Amino acid sequence: MTAPVIGVLALQGDVREHVAALSGVGAQVRAVRRPGELDAVDGLVIPGGESTTISKLVDIFELREPIDKRIAAGMPVYGSCAGMIMLATELLDGRPDQRGFDGIAMTVRRNAFGRQVDSFEAPVGITGIEDGPLHAVFIRAPWVERVGDAVEVLGTVTDGPAANRIVAVRQGNLLATSFHPELTGDLRLHAYFADLVRAAT
Repeated sequence: MTAPVIGVLALQGDVREHVAALSGVGAQVRAVRRPGELDAVDGLVIPGGESTTISKLVDIFELREPIDKRIAAGMPVYGSCAGMIMLATELLDGRPDQRGFDGIAMTVRRNAFGRQVDSFEAPVGITGIEDGPLHAVFIRAPWVERVGDAVEVLGTVTDGPAANRIVAVRQGNLLATSFHPELTGDLRLHAYFADLVRAAT
């Protein structure tokens, strides 16, 4: 089976953790900071971090138009936490100058689960991933308030004050989660994305 070549947007955030997780599922992994590096990958991960900072750095490193074009051409992209924010078509509570990639038809509320001290962990079942729920880590996480008709809801929080909030979605080759699977050692979501990239190539 051919190893997919997957890039991790290496401007800010949990870059090393995603690189390790993708390597753990057999992907060839590349750090992406420049348009030429983007050209060499079959799929892209936008890591968790600070979405306003990532938005600014995408422009500074001249990656916005190249990423927009690759998304429009069908390149698989997975965004975790801040990456989910970057893939949304509508953002609530973001900065006025903050811009994403408008990839997934969803409305995302930034920092919906609260501040850093409100971070928590919870089991989340994901459609298409077997062997039980994922142990999901939420850190200043967003949630999805609305989705378009083309968006498949893959996972929701089942317990607590955030019960029934949408935290995992997919639209075509685009995947997003509110939580950080790269921090848990459970590689199933990264394997799911690697399979998505492999199928697309």
